Amino acid sequence: MTARTLRIATWNVNGLRARAERVATWLDAAQPDVVLLQETKCDPSQIPEGLFSTRSYEVAALGAGGRNGVLIASRHGLSEVQESIADYAPQGGDATLPDLLSEPRLISAICGGLRVASVYAPNGREVDAPHFHAKLHWYGALRAWSAARVTEPAPLLLGGDFNVAPTDADVWDPAALVGATHVTPRERDAWNALVNLGLLDAAQAVAPDGERAPFTWWDYRGGAFHRGWGMRIDHLLVEARAGAIVSSSVDRDGRKGESPSDHAALMIDVARPA
Repeated sequence: MTARTLRIATWNVNGLRARAERVATWLDAAQPDVVLLQETKCDPSQIPEGLFSTRSYEVAALGAGGRNGVLIASRHGLSEVQESIADYAPQGGDATLPDLLSEPRLISAICGGLRVASVYAPNGREVDAPHFHAKLHWYGALRAWSAARVTEPAPLLLGGDFNVAPTDADVWDPAALVGATHVTPRERDAWNALVNLGLLDAAQAVAPDGERAPFTWWDYRGGAFHRGWGMRIDHLLVEARAGAIVSSSVDRDGRKGESPSDHAALMIDVARPA
């Protein structure tokens, strides 16, 4: 890679302390410049000692114990950290819904000339349950926050576990998911409202013609990974002015072996403008 190319990766690790050795091995092999992690399940003070510092990363993290949690690690500077989108919540929300905006689900910073954000969208649990409506409300805040960011000098890149499969082609069997979250029209509308701000679905942009980008998540149950029963719910969304997407890959090997995360890391190379 040239000095103008940034390698950016996102990974829902499903517990950073439990997967520290896996993360270390992956960092050494993949050599990403900017790392976006989700579901770290730890406070910033609990990040395994030396995991990032010995590899020349600066870190910004947000967490609240054993649930949720997001992190950015950068070898190309880290500044202007932002830790909430709550101020961008749509007006007129239902006060009885779960307050997902107070949870540690987004952290952003300027890294390598980009405004990058590590995003862990709510799951939604069950369609039309309170958490489902709270998920849509959270997405409304994310869109409003993102709309404000795309007017700023630093190009925006959102990476993370969005808990939405954009199309039926992004799941192993649409019929098996009828009535489930992640694939409903309302969730996909929320996703599209975000993309329509001018953000490029990087993995899909470089997929071969006529093909969908690879899955990034497989359930632990029922041998789903080996059967190919997956979904594409982890994404990197990039403004065009960030640069050209050179390549994209999913680390399927990271989903194999003993005690893996149920997600695989997604990585892109971005050629930055001169």
